[in-house]
Formats: sequence, structure tokens, C-alpha cells
Amino acid sequence: MIGSILLQVVLPVFVLIGAGSLLQRLFRLDLYTLAKINFYYITPAAVLMSMYHSEMSASLLGTVVLFYALYIAILYALSFALTRGLKYRRGMRAAFTNSVLLDNAGNYGMPVNDLAFHSNPLAASLQSLIMSLQSLLTFTYGVLSIQSAKLKGNYRVVLIGFLKMPVPYALAIGLLLRAFSVPLPDFIGKPLTYAQQSMVAVALLTLGAQIVKYPLRLDRTDIYLSLVLRVIIAPCIGLLLVLSLGIDGIPGQALIIASGMPTGVNASLLAEEYGNEPDFAAQTVLVSTLVNVVTITALITIARSVGV
Repeated sequence: MIGSILLQVVLPVFVLIGAGSLLQRLFRLDLYTLAKINFYYITPAAVLMSMYHSEMSASLLGTVVLFYALYIAILYALSFALTRGLKYRRGMRAAFTNSVLLDNAGNYGMPVNDLAFHSNPLAASLQSLIMSLQSLLTFTYGVLSIQSAKLKGNYRVVLIGFLKMPVPYALAIGLLLRAFSVPLPDFIGKPLTYAQQSMVAVALLTLGAQIVKYPLRLDRTDIYLSLVLRVIIAPCIGLLLVLSLGIDGIPGQALIIASGMPTGVNASLLAEEYGNEPDFAAQTVLVSTLVNVVTITALITIARSVGV
């Protein structure tokens, strides 16, 4: 089973990430434009179409939201205790906690889900919901924590940033269209479908181009502490919550796998934007993504074998 997961799920992901890194080295791609295309068109289109074709019931949606709230609360409590026990300064506490809470549910999690579940609509809609919740967390807690440490206020930026996020709107529109059985005309449905089909390749190429600009440094203990929490402790929490909440079948497997994503690029982007430990944040993205080739393989194997 491990060999097939490596060949069918993990290897294709990292081949595309590697291709993106190579292209960035050769051509110095316009990362700003790539990120905007992903953020404002491809990802919202994928979320909208996933929710539109979703087989997720209202009760399952509520269960997933509960799972995610508990998952984040436990990770936050662990990060809070660790950073204060080690007497990190305020700015570092914010950067460390963001590196643990803000995972790569979008341009890494969505493709992994797509490959692991062979484009299953239910699994895709679950990952879309997790990605939307992650976006909400990023532009509320993620920004607030750094602003509290660095800017002492100016929370107007948070509200504006949240209102500019396209993914929650796409999520709501997809759910409404599905709830009222509204047919999508071809001139709308086909462009959205084409964008959804391009998501895996474009998202992973972009991720590869983004992480290659970070120089690899292996001499910081705090990076390894973040790594352990993000790619080892977090999926253990996800597994225990799935079992505790009685979530079985594809939803349970999808949530277990979603809990094991590496640190998201947004954690680094926020750190750079506000000048708050940008080197640490960049390293957590790079190192956790590299290590994830091992941990995500193990996690998919566990998710498929525990019988949830």
C-alpha cells in the first residue's frame, strides 16, 4: 500500500512542485501574478464547483466545522503553552503559532485530496470547506496575532482583507446553487470546470516556485518544534478527533489527511508583510513541505487502514 501511495499520490505532487522550482530557477517566474491567478480565479472556481457537485449533507457540514474548531483550539493551546514555557518574545510567539495553525490546505491540500481520492466529489467538497475555514482563520487570527505583536491595532486592515477573500464567497455561492438546484449555463459552468481541472498542476507549480526562493537553514531549534507540531502532532489530533466524533468513511479519511498538511505559504507571506520573523516563517514552510513527503505518505496509509 505504501508503495502505491508514493507512486500514485505523493510522487506526482512532488514532481510538479519540483517542476515549479526548476522553472523558477530558470525563468524567474512572476510569483505575484501566479499567486493572484490561483487566489482569485482557480481556487475559488474549484471551491465553487466542488460545493456545487457536493454530496455533503447539512449535518456533515456541521460536524466538519466542529471538527475544525476543536482541532484548531487544541493546536492553539499546545502552541500557547510551548511558546510561553520557552519564554518566546511576543513577535516570535505570533510567528510560531501561525506556523502551526496556518497550514497549506489550498495549493497543496486540494491537489493531494484530488489524487488521494481520485477526484471524489464528497472528498473534494470536504477539503474545499477546510480550505475556506483555513482562509477565514488566516485573515482573522493570523493577521490579528501579528498586528497585536507589531502594530498595536489598526484592525481595519483585517476587515478589508477578509472582505477581499474570494474563497468564502465561492463556498457560499456553490452551496446556494446546489441547495436550490440551480443549473449552471455552459458559458459559466465550462470556464469554472476548466479552471477546476487546472488546479492541481497550476497550484503545485506555483508552490514549487514560491518555496525555492527560501534558503534552507537547519540550525534553528524553533523550526523543528514547529515541524513536530505541524506534521506529527496535528495529524494525531485529527485522527483522535475523527474517532471521537464518529466520522467514518470518506469524510473521516479526508479529515485525517487534511490535518497533516505542511505549514502554509500564507504564514510566510504574513510574516513578510508585517516584518515579523520572516526568516523563521519561510523556513517552516520549506522544511515542513519537504518532510511532508514522508509524513503524508504515512498518514494516507493510516487513514485507509484504520477503518473509519
